[in-house]
Amino acid sequence: MPTQSDDQEWAARAAAGDQDAFRSIYRAYVRPVYWIAHGVLSSATDAEDIVQETFVVAWRKLPGLRLASPSLLPWLATICRFQAANRLRVLRRDRANTTDAADDSLPAIVSVEDQVISSALAERITAEVGLLDPLDQQIFRLCAVDGYAYRAAAEQLGVSHAVVRNRLSRVRTRLRGAVTEARDA
Repeated sequence: MPTQSDDQEWAARAAAGDQDAFRSIYRAYVRPVYWIAHGVLSSATDAEDIVQETFVVAWRKLPGLRLASPSLLPWLATICRFQAANRLRVLRRDRANTTDAADDSLPAIVSVEDQVISSALAERITAEVGLLDPLDQQIFRLCAVDGYAYRAAAEQLGVSHAVVRNRLSRVRTRLRGAVTEARDA
């Protein structure tokens, strides 16, 4: 490990843009930073990525660094832990949103009859939406298809919030009736 004066000198020189000083910091601390990241993530590939991200952040933050300890390691370890924690959150979120997570809810057998009925219902709904007046079609598209909130759709169309709410309610009632007729047929 480097001495206190080495870390302070490297930090000051690297903050001034000296790449050789930063390279010295990297060489001195890359292994401990890697093992901190690996300890959090339990993955060599992710740990390597976090090491890179840690040193990129360190390079950016060096000009404002006030070294509180004789070593740069606690500062680098803190950056590494934050980067690893962020990566862990992303990995968990991605794992929860993958198709593997959704497979449990998918039926093992797909019914052709159900697909035909679903297709017929979709066609019936599309035909019914085509019969709506243009403003109602726009309201339906914005709110039901694009997911706009009532207020956002109202602003987009230049009408009041109440107009959007009331007209969308009538459109939904009409479409429910069309769906019920199609199912009963």
